[in-house]
Amino acid sequence: MPARRETGPSIDDATAVARVRAGDRDAYAGLVRRYTADAHRVAVLVGAGPDADDVVQVAFVKAYRTIGSFRDGAPFRPWLLRIVVNEARNAVRAARRYRGATERSAQLDGFDAALLAPDPAVEAVATERRAALLAAVRALPEPQQRVVACRYFLDLDEQETATVLGWPRGTVKSRLHRALKRLQAELYRQALDVEQEVDHG
Repeated sequence: MPARRETGPSIDDATAVARVRAGDRDAYAGLVRRYTADAHRVAVLVGAGPDADDVVQVAFVKAYRTIGSFRDGAPFRPWLLRIVVNEARNAVRAARRYRGATERSAQLDGFDAALLAPDPAVEAVATERRAALLAAVRALPEPQQRVVACRYFLDLDEQETATVLGWPRGTVKSRLHRALKRLQAELYRQALDVEQEVDHG
């Protein structure tokens, strides 16, 4: 009886990519399973919100079609997540244009555009502390949001973050440093606000 060929999570990325290039669709299915959660987190953090699932699906299709351009020896995860970031940005821009057109149309029809409910950007978080942290991250300028998301929510190293975001490594370092200083100041301010509420409660 022939040995069963490994195509699931037990093979490494380089082996899986080589098999995909040789026409093994099961190997690609294994990569999809391995990185769907990370890809979804990236899409949400970049702002795709309710369109995150669609963004991830399009990104995986695009990665499959362009896997021939993937450089041998490079890490697969950052390469894939960069495609996700680009697709999420496209989706965010398209959604913004659509919302603008919808609001203009509603105003022309005599409806109050303020009644149009904004799409939620992320699912409700489990704890108040996590909610406060995510709110502080979302209040950062967009480039700083992205670098924090890559380094701490996705646990990418500096070089992987640079690859995903398409920035020089020095830019990653400087933006991350500024982002962490702003986060620290914001979380400290929130803690003081809570203390004052308790004191006056």
